[in-house]
Amino acid sequence: MNKYTETFGIDISKDVFDCYGSKQGHLQFKNTEHGFIKFLQLLDDNTLIVMEATGYYHYRLAQFLYKKKQVVSVVNPLSVKRFIQMKLAKVKTDKSDAKAICEYGIINEVPLYNALTEVQSESLQLFRLMDSFLKKRTATKNKVHGEEVLGIPSKWVYRSLKRDLKHLDKELLGIEKQLLSLVKQDQQIQLTLLQSIPGIGLKTALFLIVITDGFKKFETASQLCSYVGITPTIRESGSSVRGRSRISKVGNRKLRNLLFLCSFSACKQNKACKNIYERIVNKGKSKKLALIAVSNKLLKQSFAIAKSGLPYDETYVSVLSK
Repeated sequence: MNKYTETFGIDISKDVFDCYGSKQGHLQFKNTEHGFIKFLQLLDDNTLIVMEATGYYHYRLAQFLYKKKQVVSVVNPLSVKRFIQMKLAKVKTDKSDAKAICEYGIINEVPLYNALTEVQSESLQLFRLMDSFLKKRTATKNKVHGEEVLGIPSKWVYRSLKRDLKHLDKELLGIEKQLLSLVKQDQQIQLTLLQSIPGIGLKTALFLIVITDGFKKFETASQLCSYVGITPTIRESGSSVRGRSRISKVGNRKLRNLLFLCSFSACKQNKACKNIYERIVNKGKSKKLALIAVSNKLLKQSFAIAKSGLPYDETYVSVLSK
C-alpha cells in the first residue's frame, strides 16, 4: 500500500481521459487544457496520479500536472497489462483500465515522473521521427527488391522508389545531426565517456543517452538491459518443457540492433567482451548467442561508465559491470 491519501489511475485517449480515484471512483474529462484544470481542482496535496506511457497522449497531461506540483507516475503499459491478466479480468473498457491502473499504483512502488526539459523533449520527438522514417525506408527497400524480382520493373515506379529512398536518407542524416547537436548541449561529457568504451561508436552512444535520458531512468544495469530487451528468458517447467533460452525482445529494437552490430568489433577490441564471447563459443554455444551476451556486457559497461563519470578502464569497468 502506498502512503498517499488518494490514488488516481488514468486511462487517456485522443479526446478524453478516464480517471478512477481510490475514493472518488470513476470520472471522465476532456483531453484539453480545460479538462486538465477541472481534474486539478479535485486533487488534494497528498495525491498520486498514475498513467500509462501512451506515446503522445499522456505527455501533455503529465507535464501539466508536474508543473502544478502534483505527484505523477508514468508506468510501463506492459506492466499494467500483466497486472490485469493476473487478476483474470474479463471486462476491458476505459473505465476498467483506469481502475486497474489505480489498483496497480496502490499496490506497487511506482517511479515518479520528472518533467522533460526542452532539449529532452525535442530529442525524443526527433528519435520518434527517426524511428518512423527508418520503418518507411525498410518498407521502400523491400518494395524496390520486389520490383527487381519481377524482372521487368516499371522504370517510372523504380525511379520513384529510388527518389523516395534518397529523400529518406537525406532526412535521416539531418535528424542525426540535429540529435547530435542537442545531446552535445546537455550531455557532451557523457557522450565522450561512452565512446571511450571499445566497441561503442558515436551513434550508439547518442541513442543510449536519448533513450535513457542520460541514464537517469534506471537505477541498475539489469533494469536497463531488461528495458532494451537483451536479457535471456528461460522456458523450463517440470520435466517436459525445455525451451531454448532467448532474449526477451521487449524494448527498443533500434538500440538493440545497434548494440548487436557493436558487439562484432567489441569482441576484438574489448577484453571483457572478448572473454565472454570465447567462453560461450568454447562451450559449444552458437556465435549469435555469444554476440548477444557481448551486447549485454556492452550495455552494462555503458551504465557503469555513465554512473561513475569516469572514462573506460579495463579493470575498473569489469568490476562495476558484473
